[in-house]
Amino acid sequence: MRPFLPVSNGRCGRWRDRRQVIDGILQRVRTGVQWRDLPERFGPWKTVYERHRLRSADGTWERLLQQVQAAADAEGEIDWDISVDSTIVRAHQHAAGARTEPPPAFASKGAEGPEHQGETAWQSLLARLVEVVQEVRDWAARGGGFTSKLHLSADGRCRPLSFVVTAGQRADCTQFQTVLAKIRVPRTGSGRPRTKPDSIAADKAYSNGSCREYLRCRGIRHTIPEKTDSQAARLRKGSRGGRPPGFDEERYKKRNTVEQAINRLKQSRAVATRYDKRGYIILGTATTAALLIWLRS
Repeated sequence: MRPFLPVSNGRCGRWRDRRQVIDGILQRVRTGVQWRDLPERFGPWKTVYERHRLRSADGTWERLLQQVQAAADAEGEIDWDISVDSTIVRAHQHAAGARTEPPPAFASKGAEGPEHQGETAWQSLLARLVEVVQEVRDWAARGGGFTSKLHLSADGRCRPLSFVVTAGQRADCTQFQTVLAKIRVPRTGSGRPRTKPDSIAADKAYSNGSCREYLRCRGIRHTIPEKTDSQAARLRKGSRGGRPPGFDEERYKKRNTVEQAINRLKQSRAVATRYDKRGYIILGTATTAALLIWLRS
């Protein structure tokens, strides 16, 4: 983790031991306890919370997850027959009352991963600001609802590859391209990060023209069942309706890997119930839980 964590600028006091702080973050993610109720052995609760908040905002947890995935991919341990789905996360009453200003978006010194090498600091910061603005707009559109939705992709070994957090009412198909675009596994040597899976399986929520067209353009084999109303409309058109989409029943049986990945994520109580107020912190919490899944596997 050390190369991806920020370093002290020398203008403040001595930093608290990083292992102690990270252990406190993992304890909270696993148990869902209030930050104020963290055991004293993890140090001041506010320090633990602030480190988690800042590392969630600057993308540190996501870069760490990508590096763990890169190590697994180098050993051939990633099954690239992936599945995509979403899950609803019920909001606790403690998740209310978020402020409206955007999160701190900055590139911390020493936090640049290999995928950002070659980019200028301004390009990296601008890209992060665009993501933050989009996230804030989407989060504001939630209007204080009682649920959030976690969209994710998982490899064939039930491990999460990428996440997107939205309001609970957002349709699954609207985030399909975003979830796939966030799959980015760096190479341990030279070369571009891997972003293209071998195949994709998804349920009927993703059975629309835009999703299928996107996969065809990228040359990705996919197994998505056709909706009943879509099938009826195609048959009514006769020869003008075109051929039915291909469907591999044996491949579709492996779609439950993403369901198992969701179950493993929700073993962490801070993921199963939303206690965090801000979307980027929820994403950081889910990413931290995914890190544990990858490291233990």
